[in-house]
Amino acid sequence: MTLGDQIADRLKGFQKLAVLGIGNPLRGDDAIGVEVLKRLKGRVPRNVSLFECEMVPENFLSEIERFRPTHVLMIDAAQLDLEPGEARLIPTEKITGVALSTHTLPLSLTAEILRGDIGARVVLLGVKPERTEFGEGLSPRLQRASEEIVAIILEAIRAAS
Repeated sequence: MTLGDQIADRLKGFQKLAVLGIGNPLRGDDAIGVEVLKRLKGRVPRNVSLFECEMVPENFLSEIERFRPTHVLMIDAAQLDLEPGEARLIPTEKITGVALSTHTLPLSLTAEILRGDIGARVVLLGVKPERTEFGEGLSPRLQRASEEIVAIILEAIRAAS
């Protein structure tokens, strides 16, 4: 099953989808979630809301809860056993076992709050970074990956709705 098929399967039947772009724009490829979100702007249907969370997704909880999504897709850099730029869906119950970017609250707690408070189905799309040292902008490899991920997400949204 392709990544697009997996995402479409996890989003199947969504009524409202919240997409969270997570990462630090000052740490190179850690900004992949934010970059993907920016590339999605203006290209998603009205029942999809985009949240540019950067390093503090917990600061958007009340806004996300007001939107009342049935599904939430978080996008963030993750230290996975993959090649840089490759992505994998990570079920929320497995988030604690994956080294992710540094956030004030763990993403597993953010996901648990969204699941518990509004009953949303939550999944994380983790993308392997190439470099995360200080510096703005994605590496060329992650730039290409961000374009591919946007296309995959847009197709998955069409297939799932």
